[in-house]
Amino acid sequence: MEIKVMKRVLDKNQDKAEQVRSLLREKSIKMYNFISSPGAGKTALLERTLAHMNGGIRIAIIEGDVSTDRDAQRLKQYNNPIVLINTEGGCHLDSNSIEQALAEFNLDELDAVFVENVGNLVCPTHFDLGETAKIALVSTSEGDDKPIKYPMLFRDAEAVILNKMDLLDYTNFNYQNFVKDLREVNPNVPLIETSCTRNTGLEEWYEWLRKKIGEK
Repeated sequence: MEIKVMKRVLDKNQDKAEQVRSLLREKSIKMYNFISSPGAGKTALLERTLAHMNGGIRIAIIEGDVSTDRDAQRLKQYNNPIVLINTEGGCHLDSNSIEQALAEFNLDELDAVFVENVGNLVCPTHFDLGETAKIALVSTSEGDDKPIKYPMLFRDAEAVILNKMDLLDYTNFNYQNFVKDLREVNPNVPLIETSCTRNTGLEEWYEWLRKKIGEK
C-alpha cells in the first residue's frame, strides 16, 4: 500500500514538473537545481555567483529551507527576486511548490532561476522540479565517498562542484578516490573545483554557467 501511495505522489510531481519545464522553455528561462549536503556551500556559491553576474544575467532565486529564512536573508542583499519556501520539516522541494514560486516572478524579465534545494543528497534527487539541470555540490570536509554512496545525484547532474578545496590538506578527503568514483558513475560530467571562501576556481564555474544559460 505504501509503495502505491509513493508512486502516485511521484507521478503527480512528474506531471507538474513537465508543466513547469514547458513554461520555462516557452519563456527561454534556464532553471538550475542546486543539491548538496547541509554546509557544503550552496548559499556561499550563490552569493559569489549573484555578485559576479550582477546586471549581466537576470536571475531569480527560489530558496528551500526547512524552517528558517537565514539563507534567503544572506542572498537578499544582491537585489535579485527571491521567494522562500519553508518546507515545515520536509526534506525536499517539489514541482507544485516551484510552480507557485515561479508565479511570484515576472518571467519575461528573467534569464535564469536558481533553486537552492533543502540540504541532503537523497530526497531532492528523486523529485523532478522541471529544472533545466541539477547541479551537485560537495565539499572536501564531508568525505570523498559521496559519488559512490549517492550515485543517482551524480549520474543526473549536469555539473559537479567540489567546494572547500582550500581545506583539502587539512582533511582525510582522498581526491583520487573521489574522482575515480565520480568517473565510474558519470564519466563525462564536468568537475569544477572551487573555494567559495577563498574565491578561487570560480571563473570556470561562471564560464560554464554563462555558456549554458546562453544556449538555445
